[in-house]
Amino acid sequence: MTVRLWLTAGAAAVSVGLVAAAGQDTSTRWWMQEPIRFLQTNLSENDSTVDPKALVDAVARFGANTFLVNMGGIVAQYPTRVPFHYPSAFLPPGRDLFGEALRMAHAQRIRVIGRFDLSKTQKPVFDAHPEWFFTRANGEPAIYNGLYSTCINGGYYRKHALAILEEALTRYEVDGLFFNMFGNPSTDYSGVAMGPCHCHACQARYRARYGKPLPAAADAEYRAFMAESSKEVAATIADIIHRLRPNAAFLTYIKDHTDGIMSESNTAVGRPLPLWPYSASDNVSRSIGSEPHKVAINLSMSFVDFPWRYAHVPAAEMQLRLYQNMAHGAPPAIAVVGTMEQADRQGLLAAKPIFDWHRTHEDLYVGQQNAGRTLLVATDNTPAYRGFFRFLTEQHIPFTVTENEKWVTAPPETFDVVIVPGRAPQGIDPFVRGGGRVIVAGTTAPPLPVGTVVGRRTTQGYWRIRERDAFPSLRDTDLIFIDGDYVELAPPTRPLLTLIPTAMFGPPEKVWSDKIETQVPGIVFAAHDRGRLAYIPWDVGALYYRHSSPGHAGLMKDVVDRLLPQGRRLETNAHPLVEMTVMRQPARSRTLIHLVNGTGHQDTAYFAPLDVPDIRIELRDTFRRARAVGLGIDLPVTTTGESRSFVLPRLKAYEVIVLE
Repeated sequence: MTVRLWLTAGAAAVSVGLVAAAGQDTSTRWWMQEPIRFLQTNLSENDSTVDPKALVDAVARFGANTFLVNMGGIVAQYPTRVPFHYPSAFLPPGRDLFGEALRMAHAQRIRVIGRFDLSKTQKPVFDAHPEWFFTRANGEPAIYNGLYSTCINGGYYRKHALAILEEALTRYEVDGLFFNMFGNPSTDYSGVAMGPCHCHACQARYRARYGKPLPAAADAEYRAFMAESSKEVAATIADIIHRLRPNAAFLTYIKDHTDGIMSESNTAVGRPLPLWPYSASDNVSRSIGSEPHKVAINLSMSFVDFPWRYAHVPAAEMQLRLYQNMAHGAPPAIAVVGTMEQADRQGLLAAKPIFDWHRTHEDLYVGQQNAGRTLLVATDNTPAYRGFFRFLTEQHIPFTVTENEKWVTAPPETFDVVIVPGRAPQGIDPFVRGGGRVIVAGTTAPPLPVGTVVGRRTTQGYWRIRERDAFPSLRDTDLIFIDGDYVELAPPTRPLLTLIPTAMFGPPEKVWSDKIETQVPGIVFAAHDRGRLAYIPWDVGALYYRHSSPGHAGLMKDVVDRLLPQGRRLETNAHPLVEMTVMRQPARSRTLIHLVNGTGHQDTAYFAPLDVPDIRIELRDTFRRARAVGLGIDLPVTTTGESRSFVLPRLKAYEVIVLE
C-alpha cells in the first residue's frame, strides 16, 4: 500500500479556516513566535530553602527555555506585603526565592512563568472574610489539609486576588502567569465531590440568572453557571496581566480570555480502562483546533497520581507523550513535583534527550499548522469521540480536532469531510448546503434531510449488509453487530444496511430461530443542495472504542472514503500504531510529516517501541527533497506522473520528514 497525499495550496487552508472561525490571530507575542521547551517544578513549601542558582542551573542543563515555578497564592515564594497573602514558612529570612530565580533565569535567556493557586488559603483569611469562601450545602466551609477553599464568585477571587496580582506584576518582570485549579473544582484532591457552592454570592448570582435556587447536586445548568463565572474572573485577570505586563502570557486550563490553553497528560489510577494512549495528541489537537491563535501547552505529568507524586511513570510513556506534543504542534512540556533533585529520576531522564533534540532542531517546531483536511468535532472525552480519534489515527487519515462550534462558519471547502460523533450543531445546515461534506454518527438525528425519525430504540442485534459495492472493506462479512441505542428511520427505497433486532441467542439450538429481517436503515447517504452527508443512526464510534471490531472499522473506513472528494490524502503501509501528522510551515514553504511510534503500548504498560521498517510514502506534490531528520539522510525521491514517492527505511521512536 502506498501513500497518496495532496498538498496543494489548500494544505494550510484548514488552519486558516479555523483561525477565521475562532477569531483572527493578531498576536505577535513571544509564545507564538519562539520555540518553547517547557519545564514546571511544582515546589512544596518546604522546597523554599532550595538554592535558586542551583535550581535555575539545573533547569538550564536540562535544556528548558521556559520555566514554570511557584510564585504565590496558597504559598508565596517571595516576601509579599499584601494582607492575607502568606510567604512560605520555610522561606529563609531575607530570601526572595521567586525574584532571585527570575533574575538568574533571565540571565540565561530562560523565560519564567509564575504559578498561582487562588483556590485555597489559610484559616485567618476565612475568619476575617467567610463570605469569600466555598460553602457546602450544610453551611460548612470546604477544608482540605487545613486550607479553606475559596469561591470563584467570592471576594477573594474577584477583588483580593487583584491586589495580590498587582503586587506581583509590578514587582517582577514575569513572562507569564499560570493559574492552577482555576475556579471551583468539582472534587477535592482525594476525589471527594464538593457539590455546588452555597455561598451568598453563588446563591444570588444563580437566582438572578435562572430564577430559582441552587440545585442540591451539580447539573448541566450549574456547570454552565460555574463555567460562566470562571470566564468572568478570567476576563478580569487577563486585563490586569495585559495592562501591567503587556508581554506576559495568561495561562490556565480554560480557553476564554487566555493566551494559551494548558492541559495535562496524566495517569490517575482510578481512571477506567482502557488507558488512552493518545492523551497528548488529543489534548494538543483539540486545543489548537479550537483556538488556533493561542499556544497549546500539554504538561506531561511525571508522577503516577496524587498520592504518589514522587514516583514517576514509565520512561516510554513520558517519551510517547512528548513526541505526540511535538507532532501535533505543541512544545515538549514536563512537570515534576519538587525541585530538579528527584528521588525517582526516570521521568526527567526520559525527557532530557527529547529536549536536546528539540533544541537542536527547534526550527521545525515554530509556526506549524495542521494540514489535515478532515475535521473531527470533539464531544468531550466520550467513547464515541475517542473511537473516531483512534480510527482516524490508525487509518493514517490526517485530521484536526475542534470543540469550537464556530467551525460551521468556516468556508465549506476548508475541509474535505467533517465527522461529528454525537449531536450536530444547529447551525450546520448552511455549511452543508454550501458544499460541505459531513458524517454524523449517533443517536440524535441531525437537523438535515436524513429521513423521517420513527423513534429511538435499543437492541442487541446486527446490521445486515445489503449493498456489497458500498462497503468494499466488508467483503468477508455480511453482519455488523450493534449493542445499544439507535434511531429508527423510515426505510428508504434501497437501504444499504438493515437491522436484525434482538433475537434468541441461547441455547445454541434456539439461536436465531425467531430472527426478523427488517428494512430499518443503519446508514443514510443524502445530497443537500451542493453538499453531501452521511448519517449513521447508532453509536459506531463508541462500539469501536470498546471492542475494536473490524466490522465497525471497515464501515467507518468506507463511509469516510465515499465522502472524501479526492480520495485519501494519506495512506500508508505503516503499522496502525504508527501515528502520523502532516504539518505545514508556511513561513518556510515546507511540509513536515511527523511519525510517532506507538507500538510499545500494551494495556496498562508502556515499553520501548519496536523498530518499524520500510514505510513507503507517495505524495502528489512538487517537492524535490525528502529529508529524514532523525536518520540524518535524504530519502531518494521517485517521480511518477504528478506523484513523488520515497521510503523511510526505519522508524525508531520518532521521526520528522521535511519536504522541500
